[in-house]
Amino acid sequence: MKANVLGLDGAVKGHVELPAVFETEYKPVLIKRAAQAIQTAMKQPKGTDQRAGKKNTAVYRGYRGVPTIHRIINTENARLPRMKNRRGLLYGRVAAVPQAPGGRAGHSLKSWEIYREEINKKEKKLALKSAIAATIIKELVEKRFIVEKELPIIVDDAFESVKKTKEALDIFGKIGAGKDIQSAKGKVRKRAGKGKARGRGKKEKKSVLVVTGKNSPVLKAVRNLPGVDAVTVQSLNVDLVAPGAEAGRLVVWTKSAIEELGKDNKTQTQKVIVETKKEQVKKGKKVVKAKKVPAKKEEKN
Repeated sequence: MKANVLGLDGAVKGHVELPAVFETEYKPVLIKRAAQAIQTAMKQPKGTDQRAGKKNTAVYRGYRGVPTIHRIINTENARLPRMKNRRGLLYGRVAAVPQAPGGRAGHSLKSWEIYREEINKKEKKLALKSAIAATIIKELVEKRFIVEKELPIIVDDAFESVKKTKEALDIFGKIGAGKDIQSAKGKVRKRAGKGKARGRGKKEKKSVLVVTGKNSPVLKAVRNLPGVDAVTVQSLNVDLVAPGAEAGRLVVWTKSAIEELGKDNKTQTQKVIVETKKEQVKKGKKVVKAKKVPAKKEEKN
């Protein structure tokens, strides 16, 4: 399967053979699992102090054999732990329970709980391949992004040397990704809630993903555009190709990035290592065979 290679002016400059990864079957369930594994791995464990709300003298005595001044039951009061040294029976203040002022939190977060979603290595690789293949399915990409030209969008390697954001924005408009970036720019909004005071004051729509073959100046040139992400092929993951665990992102590839995707050294080495017995015999290697043990003759009485 071949695809067009666009120049910086948007004109077709040549063709390139797409690697076999773009023929992977679309697996939405597996993509979602891999994306959740990445998202949960970034979560920081949170929990309360185990002694929070309990740093007091409150105690519950649920039996009658105590002096009247310390008794809690049969005093027409709620049977709850009460603080000592509060001037006697009726002046003991309730503490150390969730419904009391200053009490412990009910069902609070536990720092030792495991929230991370695990996934096998082979499933993770297959999910990434499936997410990459979904970037050329027009029906999926059109649900979230504005598609102007044929997919995939592949640009000449000269795009990697672009250093200015303004110049990169003009090129996006010529190759068919400018409208989506402008749409994302108009959807930047203020976050609701306390997140504004915690370093994440804005929310923005996801837009184009730029993938290059190597570390290049264009990665810095496009990083300030709203919703645009830029990485090398080696740094690709499911969360980037399928943001929000939904496959079908608008991706701008460079020609060298497509060539890097086609390199699969691991499968080549496996073919060399794994050899059948027939091939070993042809190369003159000795194959050790088990010796046959003769059966014992039965003795006649």
